[in-house]
Amino acid sequence: MKEHLQARLAVEPKLINPKASANAKRLMAYLCSIYGTRTLTGQQFGVVSTPEMDVIRLATGKYPAVGGFDFMNDSPSRVERGSVPTDTPLAIDWWRNGGIVTFCWHWNAPKDLIDEPPDNGWHRGFYTTATTFDIAGAMNDETSEDHALLMRDIDAIASQLKRLRDEGIPVLWRPLHEASGGWFWWGAKGPEPCVKLWKIMYDRLTNRHGLNNLIWVWNGQHRDWYPGDDYVDIIGEDIYPPERTYVSNVERFRQALGYTAANKLIALSENGPLPDPDKMVGEGAPWLWNCTWYGGFICAQDASGAWDVGEQYTEREMLLKYYGHPITLTRDELPDLTVFPIPDDTEQEHRAANS
Repeated sequence: MKEHLQARLAVEPKLINPKASANAKRLMAYLCSIYGTRTLTGQQFGVVSTPEMDVIRLATGKYPAVGGFDFMNDSPSRVERGSVPTDTPLAIDWWRNGGIVTFCWHWNAPKDLIDEPPDNGWHRGFYTTATTFDIAGAMNDETSEDHALLMRDIDAIASQLKRLRDEGIPVLWRPLHEASGGWFWWGAKGPEPCVKLWKIMYDRLTNRHGLNNLIWVWNGQHRDWYPGDDYVDIIGEDIYPPERTYVSNVERFRQALGYTAANKLIALSENGPLPDPDKMVGEGAPWLWNCTWYGGFICAQDASGAWDVGEQYTEREMLLKYYGHPITLTRDELPDLTVFPIPDDTEQEHRAANS
């Protein structure tokens, strides 16, 4: 098992986009260089308030290496109802301060929002229960209004991704996440329309919008939803064990290995409680990064309103252990990713021939 795992951890730093930007290539090269031996600490920024990073720094003395962001409030159906996008400038600042950027997109359905508060208000329009938007119908008719609205929304997010591109920021881009769960509208009608939308999004963002700064993180969580090796750079798994349950999640790591015969990087793209790093090492679950979800998963306010470590999901002792562990990396330990060496094609071909 160990020999097999070691073989699967040998990932060539080659991106699916042949026109990938230099900084995207640099980030991929760095990720491949640490994969299997080190894990990047990560944390999602909050949507309404963003105390998470300061809470972690005050508790551990360090910032996480990976900052998680969300284009949720950039969805046109939210903007037209008054939401204020915030995460693009936050991500630019994070990169300028030496961090790695990952973005997901809680994509509010472009139309057909049920809008029945509190559980199915318009602000929950990414949930299947809060919209009647039909992804299958939209994918089956490229002349339909629904299809055109999906393209409009993708183009709106492209404008934000271009701001990041123009800053030289490579983005670990994780759209259409958790599709196989069915709780988001993009997964409500099974694999076929979702996979089709993934491929259309890849083509549109890459070839129409020239977003060569994206590293594509697929997070479908079931092999039937896998769009193919030519459309995936990294595989992500989102895992939420019970409160204060510190496991390696090795079963899910092995599940992710089974989505494809190709060697792909595998990350813990969302988590509730932190995994126990000792168990990760001992059980063979070398997640490339983790990204703890925001709010109560990491912090809480005291009686005075000040933010501190919230111990409902991860106790302070485990937080300190994780951020101080020999296998984890924090932001201060990252190299300068604007100058990290890029292996040339000749070197990659030589390594592949001798592997």
